[in-house]
Amino acid sequence: MIKNFVEELTWRGMIQDSMPGTEEHLLEAMRKAYVGIDPTADSLHIGHLVGVMGLKHFQLSGHKPVALVGGATGMIGDPSGKSAERNLLTEDILLHNQNAIKEQLSRFLDFDSDAENAAIIVNNYDWMKEFSFLEFIRDVGKHITVNYMMAKDSVKKRLSSESSVGMSFTEFTYQLVQGYDFLHLYREKQCTLQMGGSDQWGNITTGTELIRRVDAGKGYALTWPLITKADGTKFGKTEGGNIWLDSERTSPYKFYQYWLNTSDIDAEKYIKIFTFLSKAEIEALIEEHQEAPHLRVLQKRLAEEITTMVHSKEDLENAIKASNILFGKSTGDDLKALNEQTFLDIFDGVPLTEISQADIDNGLDIIAALAEKGGFLKSNGEARRALKENSIAVNKEKVKDDYSITKDDLINNKFVLLQRGKKNYFVLRVV
Repeated sequence: MIKNFVEELTWRGMIQDSMPGTEEHLLEAMRKAYVGIDPTADSLHIGHLVGVMGLKHFQLSGHKPVALVGGATGMIGDPSGKSAERNLLTEDILLHNQNAIKEQLSRFLDFDSDAENAAIIVNNYDWMKEFSFLEFIRDVGKHITVNYMMAKDSVKKRLSSESSVGMSFTEFTYQLVQGYDFLHLYREKQCTLQMGGSDQWGNITTGTELIRRVDAGKGYALTWPLITKADGTKFGKTEGGNIWLDSERTSPYKFYQYWLNTSDIDAEKYIKIFTFLSKAEIEALIEEHQEAPHLRVLQKRLAEEITTMVHSKEDLENAIKASNILFGKSTGDDLKALNEQTFLDIFDGVPLTEISQADIDNGLDIIAALAEKGGFLKSNGEARRALKENSIAVNKEKVKDDYSITKDDLINNKFVLLQRGKKNYFVLRVV
């Protein structure tokens, strides 16, 4: 059963440009489309997610998605992106990265079923590595004129007076290499559509032009808008760098928090792009949110849906519990259930002092922990006053001035959380 893929992406705000005839072509029969993914890391980040969602919608519409890992193109560097060229990756690293990326993609795409439209993953290094330079310029280069290549926006920008870097021949040929990928997949896999971000339009249409000139065939192009944030800052980036899909690189807690902290304007846009909720569900959520924006209904649902999809239901529940530690009611047991990375993520920026294992083994007096050893309060007198006011807690539990911190208080055998009042946190780390 073929569904209208273009119609689905249109209401979700996921189409920037598409070649005339694309919608009709996709409604005629099951088709194959590919999206290129750069394999320079062994994890995708959320900047890749639009493409992944596009492939998933393609599969849900009854078509066959092809994920192309750009082992060859990843070595060159796309001129429409950063100005610096890429480093050459070894075959071993490429293979490792490809396997890791496939593992992440399989959370979204069905690769393993017997369904006719099961997804496939390919690596352009496989067909480019044996291609000699002479063969390439003879079989591919002669079909595309320099005038055609120079007319592309991505090339124009790099050659303009505004660009101090210029453009190497290597990068100039990028669109030919990417164009050849499309021709190769058209021939070998009967793939008739390439999709990507709007900055890829020039590269994609070079592919459709090659298919037309070399094989007298017809290829189609579709792009989605580049995701932006309402405040003008870069989507998918924080001060700490990319938001990765790999939990070792970005903890599920930090991942969840990124989406939870989305602005109202962005949340309304993102919930259409990054979830599979229906149009009716999303419209109802937007209406509910507009009636009471302070409840952040949209942000919560967006964060829940995408964290479960990328990680798991259990990771989502742990991320919510972790959020409640800072902003809600939680217990020492909740703290002790945290892994080390999540604990450090939650209390990132909170003052931290190191104490010795011997201090804990002997039982650390709470006054010493707050003042002399911890240095969070200026003096023993201030510590006593705070304890008398009943404003000091150890791991979220209020304590008196006769309390001693022991190994039973350790979170992850390493941390103790001290707190004065509602918002002042301090961390002891045992070394």
